[in-house]
Formats: sequence, C-alpha cells, structure tokens
Amino acid sequence: MKRMDFIIFFSIVITVFSAVNYYIFIRGWQAFPEGSTLRKIYWASFVILSFSYLLGRLSERFIPVWAGSGLIWIGSYWLAAMAYFLMIVALLDLVRLVNHFLPFYPAIVTADYAAAKQWIAGMVIAAVAIVVALGSVNAFTPRIRTLDLTIPKKNSKLSSLNIVMASDIHLGTMVCQDRLARIVDTINELQPDLILLPGDVIDEDLAPVIRQNLGETLKRLSAKYGIYAVTGNHEYIGGVEPAVRYLEAHNVKLLRDTAVTIDGSLCVVGREDISGNRMRGKKRKTLAEILVTAEKSLPVIVMDHQPFHLEESAQAGVDLQLSGHTHYGQMWPFNYITHKVYELDWGYLKKENTNYYVSCGVGTWGPPVRIGNTPEIVQIRLRFE
Repeated sequence: MKRMDFIIFFSIVITVFSAVNYYIFIRGWQAFPEGSTLRKIYWASFVILSFSYLLGRLSERFIPVWAGSGLIWIGSYWLAAMAYFLMIVALLDLVRLVNHFLPFYPAIVTADYAAAKQWIAGMVIAAVAIVVALGSVNAFTPRIRTLDLTIPKKNSKLSSLNIVMASDIHLGTMVCQDRLARIVDTINELQPDLILLPGDVIDEDLAPVIRQNLGETLKRLSAKYGIYAVTGNHEYIGGVEPAVRYLEAHNVKLLRDTAVTIDGSLCVVGREDISGNRMRGKKRKTLAEILVTAEKSLPVIVMDHQPFHLEESAQAGVDLQLSGHTHYGQMWPFNYITHKVYELDWGYLKKENTNYYVSCGVGTWGPPVRIGNTPEIVQIRLRFE
C-alpha cells in the first residue's frame, strides 16, 4: 500500500473508531449519577478497553512481549464488544426518540428514570459480555465440514482424492501456538492426500509468528501429495515476500499464478491475490494465461483467495475453485454485508460444470470471536468417474 494511501486509510479508521467509542462512552456515562463511584469505575474501564488495542499495536516493539500481547488481546475482545454496544445503544436511542413523540415507557421506568437507566446499562453490559464470551468459545472450536464431489475423470489415474482445505488461519498474536496445534492435529486426523490453504495463512505481522515459532507447528502437517497455499490480502498487508519465504521454509509451497501437476493425475492452480495490484501495482495473470502451461486434460482445481468473478473459472473449464476471505462476516450481522458483496460468500455452488466452495475460514481476524457462523476445516472427498 502506498504511503499516502496508508495515511489516509489509517486516518479514516482512527476517526471512525474514535467517534464510535465516544458515542458509546457518552451514552454509558449518562446512565450513572454524577459524582458516583460507578462513574469513576466506568470511566477507567472504558479508557483501558478502548485504547488497549491501539496502544498494544503501537508499543509492542518497545514493551515486554507479554504486555503488548495482553493489550492486543484485551483490545481485540473490545472490538467485538464495541460493535454490539454500538448496535444496542443506537437501538436504545431510536426507542427514546419514538418515546419522545409517542410516550409509551411503562411506569416501572418513569417512576425512577435514573435507577432505570442504571439497570438498563447493567443489563446491556451483561448481555454483550455473554454474547462475546459465547462467540469466543465458538471461534476456538472449529468443526469439520465434509463435501463429497464427483468430477469427470478425464485422464486422471486416481479414482478418489481426500483433500483438506483450511482457509484464513491468520497466524499471529491471536491465532497462536495452542490454537494452531489444534488446527494441525485436526487436519492430520483426517489423513489428507492433499492439503490446500487458500490464503491469509499469516495475519499481517510476521514478527509474532516467528517469535512463537509457529512454522515448526506448521511443519507437522502431513499429506501424501504435500501442502499448497496461495497468497491472501493479509500476506500483502504484512509484507508478501517475507511471508512467502517463511511459509516455504516450513514445507508450505506457495502457488503464485502457477500450476502444479500432482502425481500425473491432478492439476492444482494457485492465483496471486488481487491485492497485489492495489498494494504493489502488480497485476496478476489471468486464469487463461496460467492455464496455458497447465495439464488441462486432467481435473483442474483452482485456489483464489477472494471469491470475485466466479465466471472466470467456469469459462476456463475449471472443475473446482476453492476460496476464503469472507469469514462469512465473522460476527452477525456483518454476514449480510458479505452476502451483498459476493455472489457466493460461504458454502457450495455449481455454475455450469464448475464446482465452487467458499470457506468461512478456520481462524479469526481482529476479535477472536465468531457469532452467527462456525469456523471450519473442510474435507473434500473427490471421486473421479
């Protein structure tokens, strides 16, 4: 990303973040009596929570690792809580506006409005805490999703293939050693012939990945035909070349606008993420250009991190496209946004003779929270007939 673009983007993010936090803070502040101990506790807690993520990211190179990581963890959970506080506070303001013109508050509220505000504030805080806690448990508990597909055999020597797909792992501070170890163990238990990682293996900053030696855990992945990945937008955000070098040094082969033939029976194509054009001014090859050197007489699987322009694979006669990126919104109701942006934001689709699967991912970005969807590792059992 160009320097000026980054400055503009960062300025917009900070402005929006600050405005949202101020709005939530003021509404909460008004719920507690002037001069009360509750106001002091609320003020101190809010300042710590709202500034922790930014402080942790800006200072992690200058303070002890445990302190920086702790601030990032606290701040990440706050990002989830902030989203739900915003929705609830906006809804309460709408209710207040309606009541102003068409009074309908019950006597239990109007009899002691000050006390009612405190009770409502307490219930809102409790509700958000419970939702975020349950979403965190969900995020740390990936499920196996199984997809059975039959593909015309063409010239393949294989009759079947067991593929395991894990998109959007987001290795870093939030997806750390224990979490990765569970993901790796789950994948290996499925005894894959081939492991495919369709982008965002690394979450922006490579430093915590190196510090925790996560590559050694990645090296425990085992598949007869190997482990292949493509770049995602987060590899580009954090620095694509160091990320690629790190992954390849730990037994993960990156396919960057290239194709590889597996055991003379299957062609796997990896597309460079479209972020390369925006961040580095490097236009990726078209699928047709990549397939010029591919064994198109074999079944063809394409990995493309972001599921845009699905018709391109159908027009090229691809048998299966695998993507990720969307997280299916990660937290409700953001799935409604991804559903509007993408033709397929999660799940299976068939267009003409091409099969598509877009995974909601196994890791998380930002808050280690998933609400309204379940993290997944996808087992694809292919039959060639």
